[in-house]
Amino acid sequence: MANKVKISLQEITEDSLSDIISLEVSDSQNHLITNNAKSIAQAHFSRFSWMRAIYADNTAVGFILLYLDPDSPHYEIWRFMIDKDFQSKGYGRQAMETVIDFLKDLPDCNEIYLCYVPEKGNASWFFKSLGFVDTGEFHGNEKEMKLELL
Repeated sequence: MANKVKISLQEITEDSLSDIISLEVSDSQNHLITNNAKSIAQAHFSRFSWMRAIYADNTAVGFILLYLDPDSPHYEIWRFMIDKDFQSKGYGRQAMETVIDFLKDLPDCNEIYLCYVPEKGNASWFFKSLGFVDTGEFHGNEKEMKLELL
């Protein structure tokens, strides 16, 4: 029986930046998410952004960007991706469970929101499996989901 891989969320450093930028989704998913280089650049201009690289043991496998405005009644997952070579291995689920646990520990976090592009190949099924539900709201061409925390 193989050992379970340890998933961790690590700060992006000068040393890890190129590894994180090189992560990509499959060609059929490219229209569903912004690339990591653009996400990292945008995060640097957002006061309340929080970004991390997702590691499986010592290998970079993904990226997450959160919006953590302390004056908001909820927090938002702005970007979440797992590299095409590491999808369907359980890393995304472990990473999202880690993020949800992290957010639960923040003050006054009762809900987590995210948006997805409602087109073929999107990850709404994945988010629903974690307890997220559609709100019926749209932001541009993206459909909103939320997870209520108890």
